[in-house]
Amino acid sequence: MTSANDRELVLTRIIAAPREKLYRCWTDAELLPKWFAPLPWTTASAKLDVRAGGTSAITMRSPEGVDYPSSGVYLEVVPNEKLVFTDAFTEAWQPSEKPFMAATVTFEDIGGGKTRYTAVARHWSVEDREAHEKMGFHEGWGQCADQLEALAKTL
Repeated sequence: MTSANDRELVLTRIIAAPREKLYRCWTDAELLPKWFAPLPWTTASAKLDVRAGGTSAITMRSPEGVDYPSSGVYLEVVPNEKLVFTDAFTEAWQPSEKPFMAATVTFEDIGGGKTRYTAVARHWSVEDREAHEKMGFHEGWGQCADQLEALAKTL
């Protein structure tokens, strides 16, 4: 969980599920809402066009019922190995109002049906990284990793 610079946040976990199942949970719009938001938050909707240049539109819902929509673009997609995406663009390469981060999620097969799962959030500024950390990056993304593992084990 160490970062390479002062604008990154990193989460690494060994997950007891094959990377193909983890990747499927990240890229299947029917599965993503089952794990993506840290409870008691939920994922109200997910539309995914998982390909380089494809868009995502995910809406998280707070326990109070407030929706938080987020749009982005996939920059790189390597099936079962890596996803790179950003909120710097919305659909069709339209710049977003306030870019916050670019993220890389990797799935490394370590044998025995286990995967080294690494999520790296790279922020445009130190202030954005600090804000994300204060929002609970490690706790929230960690809880989501636990939920991801639990779902992947059922597939």
